[in-house]
Amino acid sequence: MILNNLEEVGMVKKYNILVSCARGQESDACSEIWYFISELGDQDVQCDNTGIPGLVAVKTSLNAFEVVNKLKEMAMKDPWQFRYTLRYVPLEEVVSSKLDEIAETAAKLAEKIGENETFKIEVRKRYTTLRRTDIIEAAASKIERKVNLSNPDWIVNIEVVGKWTGISVLRPSDILSIAKIREK
Repeated sequence: MILNNLEEVGMVKKYNILVSCARGQESDACSEIWYFISELGDQDVQCDNTGIPGLVAVKTSLNAFEVVNKLKEMAMKDPWQFRYTLRYVPLEEVVSSKLDEIAETAAKLAEKIGENETFKIEVRKRYTTLRRTDIIEAAASKIERKVNLSNPDWIVNIEVVGKWTGISVLRPSDILSIAKIREK
């Protein structure tokens, strides 16, 4: 399935976890994701190729943050059971890839950042002409908290996937990186 097809059926608009895998392994990654998340209790999990090599979109009825946390626990016990998936990122909102919508949504989600807490913005962009610096400037201008690029309390995570952008405000520990766990 290619990106345009996903956009036509609205899958990208509905996803709540973005998973990376090796290029060409998207189908195997979807099978692995389906197995793991169905074991966690969601028999109707949806996983589709975004049309971007190495990137799949996942929709689960379970809380995306809890799913990623449980997968992290599984990976800590045996990281080698994750054969195809590399990184899991929970998403809170998906909006059109327009700077004003991205900035407004990031600011709304960033309200959970305490007055004395810090943040940084991370942007991953695919199939877009938006510039990374423009996305960061637009979002940061609406968040009235202190920035800490080396050790933030929170990450404003912005994932641009063509016409759609997934946004979440999360703790650094909310992202599952299989490679980092294997290194430990």
